[in-house]
Amino acid sequence: MEKGAEERRPLKNRGLMALFSDWNLLLWTGLAVLLPILITLWCSFQRPKRKVQLKDLFRKSKHGWHYTDLFNKPTYCCVCTQPILQGAFCECCGICADEFCVRKADHTLPCKEIMAPVQADGSFLHRWVRGNVPLASYCTVCKQQCGTQPKLCDYRCVWCQITVHDDCKAGLSGGEQCDLGEFRSVIIPPQYLYQVNKLRRRHPDEYCKLAAACGSVWSPLLVLANTRSGNNMGEVLLGEFRTLLNPVQVHFSKTPAKALQLCTLLPPGAVRVLVCGGDGTVGWVLDAIDTMKLKGQDQFIPRVTILPLGTGNDLSNSLGWGSGYAGEIPIEQVIRNVLEAEVVKMDRWKVQVASKGNYFRKPKVLSMNNYFSVGPDALMALNFHAHREKTPSFFSSRIINKAVYFLYGTKDCLVQECKDLDKRIELELDGERVALPSLEGIIVCNIGYWGGGCRLWEGMGDEPCPPTRLDDGLLEVVGVFGSFHCAQIQVKLANPVRLGQAHTVRLVLKSSRMPMQVDGEPWAQGPCTITITHKTQALMLYHSAEQTDDDDEDSTLLNYICPFSEYKAY
Repeated sequence: MEKGAEERRPLKNRGLMALFSDWNLLLWTGLAVLLPILITLWCSFQRPKRKVQLKDLFRKSKHGWHYTDLFNKPTYCCVCTQPILQGAFCECCGICADEFCVRKADHTLPCKEIMAPVQADGSFLHRWVRGNVPLASYCTVCKQQCGTQPKLCDYRCVWCQITVHDDCKAGLSGGEQCDLGEFRSVIIPPQYLYQVNKLRRRHPDEYCKLAAACGSVWSPLLVLANTRSGNNMGEVLLGEFRTLLNPVQVHFSKTPAKALQLCTLLPPGAVRVLVCGGDGTVGWVLDAIDTMKLKGQDQFIPRVTILPLGTGNDLSNSLGWGSGYAGEIPIEQVIRNVLEAEVVKMDRWKVQVASKGNYFRKPKVLSMNNYFSVGPDALMALNFHAHREKTPSFFSSRIINKAVYFLYGTKDCLVQECKDLDKRIELELDGERVALPSLEGIIVCNIGYWGGGCRLWEGMGDEPCPPTRLDDGLLEVVGVFGSFHCAQIQVKLANPVRLGQAHTVRLVLKSSRMPMQVDGEPWAQGPCTITITHKTQALMLYHSAEQTDDDDEDSTLLNYICPFSEYKAY
């Protein structure tokens, strides 16, 4: 027995060892699976905390920090000089830092100064940032490409945008003096604002004396943007403009009147305002300029130009700035185009809506830059507006917006909610009653374009008609037979019914409710009297480059898909 037990003991030990090795393997396998999951969960819990801390830092910082999960080019931290894939960058001065170096970068690396005193000799010095120079940039001294080495190297001036090699910096002609570069005529130098802040007497003559040091052709540019326009391109554009200009010149605000107050600290008649957005954003800024006039600040009124980011952009088309901007030309070229533009006057109109029976209520008063309409196009704008208010995130693409309009237009072709308009409305042009055919819609135009790029008044027919002008004090009034007729006009297969031109337009809605809109602001209106009269004139900038929207195949295709555009174009 003892001998047999001794023979069986090694077998038992071998079984225990095998069992132990199985458990050991299972344990390590579990750790190999669970440990990455636990680390991932821990990081996911810690990352929101870091982001909250960074947001708090960004809010209090003088830098224009933006966090990114992935830089779009090889980037090096300006603090630790190590390559980074994610981190933060300042859109004003261009410094970059990883998450752990952001706080140190914020305290040790200064940003562009909005306001700074002049040097003792009156010169303005370069403000250098090392590394991460723009792609395809060249050294001002040796004319060779900068930023080609795989490390933090070379310098860029945040004001004049010149780049130099580390070894060439000492050989700069002119030493450390900065002339603000190519766009010196539109940049507000920080020393100018410093001197304005020191003035005891705030008077336009004093501003002109200070401006003499900025050059005879100095014409500061202010940039106002709607960050929701153009697939949310506005925020990206603001960063690019802050890189080139003084950050104080670039604004996004719900109250443009505050941003326009900077005009009152600059020489009268010298300021240009670039509005990045759709026609609705332009009207928003023009209303703020009218408020300046009411305050007696007429001499500080700026000239307004447009970078079209919305969907409609008919006013932009009429002024020669195209039907939409999608980043096809660099920001530098946009500024050059603004400098070459000529000043024109544009009529603005007052639309008074007096509801029938409400004698003790003040009439509704609206400003009109583009057009007023009643009928199928206003109905589609009203439906679109209602659905966009419910789900704004869905309507973030021009293609989607136009497709939605197409659906509404198709529905109206079948339902014809606005038929027999001629029986429900009366039209007077300069006090004379106009006999209406069997129409479904009336459109009153101030500009040459309508519906996202269609020349409504001139049309395509052989019938002679007086041309449209922005400053003639006349409105063009046309009629349409329905949504299908509008679609035919869009693809140049039909003309609208020309009802006439007038200085004053009056419409009387006798019964029922009808959809109406002014520059994309739609509403449903009961019986009322609508009076459109001249309000004022705005100073706009006209780009004389050849119009391409009528010849653009993509634009034509979109107009065919959708007979209307998003008139509000926010």
